[in-house]
Amino acid sequence: MAKLTAEQITTGLERIPSWQGDTSGISRGYKFRDFVQAMGFVNRVALVAEKADHHPDIGVSYNRVVLTLVTHSEGGVTDNDINMAETINALD
Repeated sequence: MAKLTAEQITTGLERIPSWQGDTSGISRGYKFRDFVQAMGFVNRVALVAEKADHHPDIGVSYNRVVLTLVTHSEGGVTDNDINMAETINALD
């Protein structure tokens, strides 16, 4: 899977509302009512990520979650990251 160019990433970001990024990775922040809701969301993300064999970097701080997607083996963002972001958006 090939790394995307900056232009390709910009085009891909148009398909995934609320995500932002560049060639180093794409990310999105979420805010929930409380810690339990935040962790419930993280668990839903974990299930779809495991099924897709594509695992985001996840940061949790009480009711806030930040997801970052990058294909580490390729050293940047690939179509796999854009597709995973679309899948995660469907969880909202």
